[in-house]
Amino acid sequence: MKFEEMTIKAFSDELASNSPAPGGGSVAALCGLLAANLESMVANLTIGKEKYKDGWDEMGKVLEAAGKLGVEFTNLMNEDTESFNIFMKALKMPKDTEEQKTARRAAMAEASKTATAVPLRTLESCVKAAVLSVAAAKYGNASAVSDAGVAALLAEAAAKAAAYNVKINLPGIKDEAFAKDCRERMEKALAEAGKYAAETAELVEAALK
Repeated sequence: MKFEEMTIKAFSDELASNSPAPGGGSVAALCGLLAANLESMVANLTIGKEKYKDGWDEMGKVLEAAGKLGVEFTNLMNEDTESFNIFMKALKMPKDTEEQKTARRAAMAEASKTATAVPLRTLESCVKAAVLSVAAAKYGNASAVSDAGVAALLAEAAAKAAAYNVKINLPGIKDEAFAKDCRERMEKALAEAGKYAAETAELVEAALK
């Protein structure tokens, strides 16, 4: 069953069980999804309110972008768990003969790449969510500025969580060029997520004084 088809309780119970998936990677994507949905909420609370007319255009862009991000994060929740299952399937492949060992190594190498690429994409999507939180705090309904702040916190936390899932998979990758690219993208995205989250926090704190 896809995660978006589960109740909150069913997902929570599955997460709390002894099954290793869903795990931190899917939760990171879920936090990103919640951030995007909060940004959509701020936009919906702004557009149509005459008091915030000057921000309608900006918040219209936020609404559209956050909607697309929500779909991305939902897909990433599922992909993260699927990638783990693919890795476990490769790990359980037979290794009695040299041919089997070679096939198993190749399958595990490919699965490790996928297991790294998915949380990296989650991390980069978190940057997009952090960017939207700045606009939500700047142009959104002032009564919902704290929600923009929560979105920024979630986006940054999800970014850091996704980075952990990149880091834990990197040692299993023998393709040095691929690993180097992943590390560079990870570090860049983490810095950007932190930057935009801090910018949002500054706007929120000023508004709440």
